[in-house]
Amino acid sequence: MTMTLCEMAVDVLTTADGRQKTAKSRDYAAQWIAARETDTPIPVGRADPPLRPARPDQPELLNPRDVPKRKPGSPQGRIALLHAVAHIELNAVDLHWDIIPRFAATPMPAGFYDDWVRAADDESKHFNLMCDCLEEMDSFYGALPAHAGMWRAAEDTVDDLMGRLAVVPMVLEARGLDVTPGMIGIFRKAGVTSAVAALETIYSEEVSHVAYGSKWFHFLCGRHDTDPIVVFHDLVRRYFKGALKPPFNDEKRAEAGLPPDFYWPLADQTPPRTR
Repeated sequence: MTMTLCEMAVDVLTTADGRQKTAKSRDYAAQWIAARETDTPIPVGRADPPLRPARPDQPELLNPRDVPKRKPGSPQGRIALLHAVAHIELNAVDLHWDIIPRFAATPMPAGFYDDWVRAADDESKHFNLMCDCLEEMDSFYGALPAHAGMWRAAEDTVDDLMGRLAVVPMVLEARGLDVTPGMIGIFRKAGVTSAVAALETIYSEEVSHVAYGSKWFHFLCGRHDTDPIVVFHDLVRRYFKGALKPPFNDEKRAEAGLPPDFYWPLADQTPPRTR
């Protein structure tokens, strides 16, 4: 019997090992996409997601203050940077699957599910790219401690779909558009071509994930006849701790449907003057 999409999502969320989790994620995404393309769609259904996804025994998860800081100019520092990105990508896999069963009671068009299944598939690929880079550098995901606060945005928005869209793709993933070019520069300078290629793939594909968030956030604002900017500011102030930190990648954010009047009023400094 074919699983529903929500059952697939819960199966991914309750799988602990990163490589196994992402293998299931990619398989289920392929099934969903193939069924949609042949006009034999898989039912969305209902299933109860765990409050927190299953995780491997390693890495050890620490308070953000306790995660060791390493300078990226050394090989050890570059391994730590790739490890941090792998951890982010694994959390993103779960975040994109979680949104499907978590909010299945909210009627949404089929395209909503298409987008988050595709995003989860991308993040699964990104996690494996980072793991491959780590193994090439004689390390692996789990070799270093990681940030324990990554799932906080999901727990804080557990019953607020618009809050989830505002904080996860439109704040956290948008931040990736800001910082990834600098990371690419670090590995290019060090001559680590595999990491450069992997990060460039991540950078190009993350734009669409932010765009999915913006698209469905605006869709819900239209449904409720509310001002997207006002609602976004309210939700980010409610659920995101602290101010947004420039510099912002204005070009890529705009490409993803995030104009400056969304994020600059939430920043910890005033925007630069334009001539």
